[in-house]
Amino acid sequence: MSYRPAKNVNYSVPEARLATLILFNKPAGVLCQFSGEGARATLRDYLPQRDVYPAGRLDTDSEGLVVLTADGALQHRITDPRSKQPKTYFVQVEGIATDTALAPLRRGVDLGDFVTAPAAARAVSEPGWLWPRNPPIRVRKHIPTSWIELVLTEGKNRQVRRMTAAVGLPTLRLVRYAVGNWTLDGLAPGSWRETAVETSAPSRRASGRGTPAPVPSTVRRRQR
Repeated sequence: MSYRPAKNVNYSVPEARLATLILFNKPAGVLCQFSGEGARATLRDYLPQRDVYPAGRLDTDSEGLVVLTADGALQHRITDPRSKQPKTYFVQVEGIATDTALAPLRRGVDLGDFVTAPAAARAVSEPGWLWPRNPPIRVRKHIPTSWIELVLTEGKNRQVRRMTAAVGLPTLRLVRYAVGNWTLDGLAPGSWRETAVETSAPSRRASGRGTPAPVPSTVRRRQR
């Protein structure tokens, strides 16, 4: 029996292309946008680029990694809940983060308007690499604090703060350390670096879910 190749089948592989990501260590008190609101600092005060957009924001009081790009497809790929990009946070909370207190975070917490996906949560010591917060957090003298490492695969508005409050551990300080494989390593507060990311150019039949995950490439560093 002879083999007959199927007709009109495109065996071509999508062409690789490079997109640029900016990894920015957002200080506390900085709005995660380029437009201003009163006297508050914004991304414009730290980043010279004007054609990039955050792929996932941080609220004003939170600190840490913000990923920005001008590539709309890549931005969607990073933020699309279906991609389940893990986001790692270090959270200082009011109270002692016991295993019993953290168990609901691992199962999923009912926040009223939605139930969170199960998260990885564990009690940790204060990270040794962490910088002093400016301004410092307000602590109550007779109430202890502790630290949690929390890994989410979703990212709704103020979700981490709402989750810890729901289990009786109000957030005092929130630092995002990583988005996927991109981390804060080597970035002081207010500094940023560029990284070239290899992605696949979309084919005519390609969908967002079919696009391979970005792979970090060359890195350039700058500081404000």
